[in-house]
Amino acid sequence: MLEIIDLHFQYPETTVNYRFNLRLKRGEVLALSGPSGAGKSTLLDLVAGFLTGGSGVIMVDGIDITALSVDRRPVTILFQRHNLFEHLTVETNVALGLSANLRLTADDWARVHQALADVGIAALASASAARLSGGEQQRAALARSLVRAKPVLLLDEPFAALDPETRGEMLALVRRIVDARKLMVLMVTHDQNDAERIADRHMVLRNGELTESTLEQTPK
Repeated sequence: MLEIIDLHFQYPETTVNYRFNLRLKRGEVLALSGPSGAGKSTLLDLVAGFLTGGSGVIMVDGIDITALSVDRRPVTILFQRHNLFEHLTVETNVALGLSANLRLTADDWARVHQALADVGIAALASASAARLSGGEQQRAALARSLVRAKPVLLLDEPFAALDPETRGEMLALVRRIVDARKLMVLMVTHDQNDAERIADRHMVLRNGELTESTLEQTPK
């Protein structure tokens, strides 16, 4: 379980004091929405460790990760753009999720190729990332997130720039992977349809705090 307990954060020279509380179970997707500047990406950055809260606790499966560095957190994040190094091959991009110096064992490379198979682009392993379509690039970026085998997956509108059909395919893919691996997913979205397609719950950020919102469930 991911637990965020009275996590406070305030940017310098601003008056908004963010206060976050939420619980997320294994195998659950929580959609986050709210107006621009409400703090949705701020919350993801706090969980990932890119920002440090003024007070409060972040727990994953009963372990306090609040003081851990980014690289030691059981968390991975997928952004909307700039997830890949376009001059590298697809498999190399995914391999970087395991080792920055690419010193991988045979088992590690097997994990890379399995992750590519899981997202449906095993045939593109040796292709240049620059030659991929937008949907293929995000599949490769998702594979790099998955190869790290972290239980918490943060999605900062990673599919927003894709066409509706491709975005639907990616959301369905994420849902299948979440169910298979029992991941915990926080997904920022401005699209109610995307939330309805994939999420189990929906929370809205207003005035620096999260509130539960209703969500019309659609078949996943």
